[in-house]
Amino acid sequence: MNKKHKLKFIDLFAGIGGFHLAFHRLGLKCVFASEISPEARETYENNFKNISPQLFKNENFNKDIFLQNKTNIPDFDLLCGGFPCQPFSQIGQKRGFSENFEGRGNLFFEIAEILKQKKPKAFFLENVQHLINHDEGRTFNVIKDTIHELNYSFYYKVVRASHFGLPQHRPRTFIVGFYGETETEKRFSFPEPIPLKKTMSDVFEGECSREIGFTLRLGGGESGINDRRNWDRYWVNGENTKIQPLHGRRMQGFPDNFYLPKSRTKAMKLLGNSVAVDAVYYVGKNIIDYIIDKETFVLNDIYKIKLTR
Repeated sequence: MNKKHKLKFIDLFAGIGGFHLAFHRLGLKCVFASEISPEARETYENNFKNISPQLFKNENFNKDIFLQNKTNIPDFDLLCGGFPCQPFSQIGQKRGFSENFEGRGNLFFEIAEILKQKKPKAFFLENVQHLINHDEGRTFNVIKDTIHELNYSFYYKVVRASHFGLPQHRPRTFIVGFYGETETEKRFSFPEPIPLKKTMSDVFEGECSREIGFTLRLGGGESGINDRRNWDRYWVNGENTKIQPLHGRRMQGFPDNFYLPKSRTKAMKLLGNSVAVDAVYYVGKNIIDYIIDKETFVLNDIYKIKLTR
């Protein structure tokens, strides 16, 4: 069996399952997920109950990560999460990172507590582009310092969905780290952009005025950071056309038959809050390959030591 099929991941702040879909395509198994929105939970379960039945049968589809006993989360190799961005209070910044992270009222520290308790091989986080400069850079610095304190390396890059084949700009900050990796050992790299697989004309199945669409609107603005230039109308075949859920699925990398609520408003909100599946897929592939390469290197090193004895 291919090594990557043995790897397990958890899906935090899961939304409708963009991370789940990408890593399922890469052969990984989801052993735990968490999402609080009723509409997103219903959508998630409808789409993944056949792909990951054990997730729902074993009560590992958590509703409120604040209430979850972190030690009871099944063992896993990779933590994934498109976490909401919230400003850190002065109290939160001054507390020592070695203290218990729970109860700080900020969702990032729930991630930190899970990393502290479970020590997975790697993590993969997603947030809006402006996370880097949020609160004059203080938010990002707290995140980076916390990750380093937990003995993880720290890589980040602003990635556009259009760099990985999707007809949507959607710049997002991707953060990746590996447990126990020192600065001198850092070798991970984000994938190079690939050619555009489809244009907005393909999305609309008609002649569109733009090749690449603007970022789908963040539903409800729950990131805490304003995204600009979120238009949802295009000139298609000479007519002013409004994006529908089918178009949103295609722009985000979901299949046409991906279940969504019948309400356009609810469906578009869920899509707007999701990750771009193809961007996660290609970065995720590099993460998996890197984990496997690191483990192979360590095993080879151990084997060489044994041979010399």
